Amino acid sequence: MTGSFYELSINKINNGKGTINFADLKGKVVLAVNVASRCGRTKHYTGLEALYKKYASQGLVVIGFPSNEFGAQEPGTEDEIVEFCSRNYDVTFDITEKIQVNGSGAHPVFTYLKTHTNGAEVSWNFEKFLISKDGSAVYRFENVVPEGLEAKINELLTA
Repeated sequence: MTGSFYELSINKINNGKGTINFADLKGKVVLAVNVASRCGRTKHYTGLEALYKKYASQGLVVIGFPSNEFGAQEPGTEDEIVEFCSRNYDVTFDITEKIQVNGSGAHPVFTYLKTHTNGAEVSWNFEKFLISKDGSAVYRFENVVPEGLEAKINELLTA
């Protein structure tokens, strides 16, 4: 188990591809969300993009982590996921490679996030995690629309 959020990294599939090194996000508030294209909550992309556009200049980073774990609701290839997000929701925040969020194959980012909240497995798509500017605090939101995070985002951005 990694000791710091900032020791982690993951590959992104949009915005020029490449690697997201979380060490580069020190001083930013990070909103990490497991996403899926064929879920009843897929419309959350609209709210996530709105939060990103509103707060990016103040230090909010939004990252979507596609996962096919729940109801096989993210079956597409990486190119299909990027096309879907761009065409349907005008997503401009980073989208990562498809990952597992639970079990022995869980990506280290989600192992870290779960361990630093209540330890429970992710229960469904679009579970949201907010990470403070210094990486010391992680907040978890299981069934909250993106707009419901605005007060906590403001609090963390101004801390």
